[in-house]
Amino acid sequence: MSKILFVMTGADHWTLADGTEHPTGFWAEEFVVPFERLKGAGYEIVVATPGGVVPNVDKSSLAPEVNDGQDTADHRARVIGTSAELNNPVDLAKVDVADYAAVFYPGGHGPMEDLAVDADSGRLLATVLASGKPLAVVCHGPAALLAARGADGASVFAGYALTGFTNAEETQAGFADKAKWLLQDRLVELGADFREAAPWTSNVVVDRTLITGQNPASSARVADELLKSLA
Repeated sequence: MSKILFVMTGADHWTLADGTEHPTGFWAEEFVVPFERLKGAGYEIVVATPGGVVPNVDKSSLAPEVNDGQDTADHRARVIGTSAELNNPVDLAKVDVADYAAVFYPGGHGPMEDLAVDADSGRLLATVLASGKPLAVVCHGPAALLAARGADGASVFAGYALTGFTNAEETQAGFADKAKWLLQDRLVELGADFREAAPWTSNVVVDRTLITGQNPASSARVADELLKSLA
C-alpha cells in the first residue's frame, strides 16, 4: 500500500503582534476531508509533526457553523478523536521522503507559529519538490513554504503559481490587524505568483507538482487533485 505523509503543526497557539498567544492548532476540515478521501482511495496515511507531538485541533474549527451543521462537526470530532494516525505521529525530523508517494500539509493558524520557521520541514519541502512527487498544501499550510530554501538561500517556491489564506480572509476572520505578518504578503515576497479568489470560495491552483488550496472550503478539491496526480 502506498503511503501519503501528512505534515502537521505541533503548535497549540499562534503568537500575535502584541505577544498574546491565541489558542489554535490545525483546522478540522482540512485534516478530516483529505484524510477520509485519501484513505478511502486505498492510501496509508502517516502523520508527522515537529518533535512527534500529537497535533492539537483548533477548537473553533469544530463549531457547527463552520462545518455545515452539528452532524458534520460531530463526525469530524469523532474522526480526530479516534484516528490512530493522528494520535500516533512520527517525528518530522526522522521522515524519509523516499518512503512516501506524496506529501500533504493541512492548515489552521498553527503552521504560522511553527512550520513557517521549521528547518526540518523546510528541508523536507525542498526534497519533495526536487523529487517530482506531488505536494499538496491548503489554507495556512503554505506558511511552511517560507522555510524551504535552496543552497543559494532563495525560496524553492519562487516563480510557482499558488494560493493560500488571503489577506481579505484574514481580515474577515478578525486577525489581519493582530498578526505579526500575513501569509499572502509573505508568499508574494518570496517570489510566488499568488492567485486569489473571492473570500471563502473553493480555489485550487496546480503548478507542476504543487497543489495549493486557498481555504478550508478548498480541502476536498485539493485532495481530489492530489488523487488525480497519483493516478
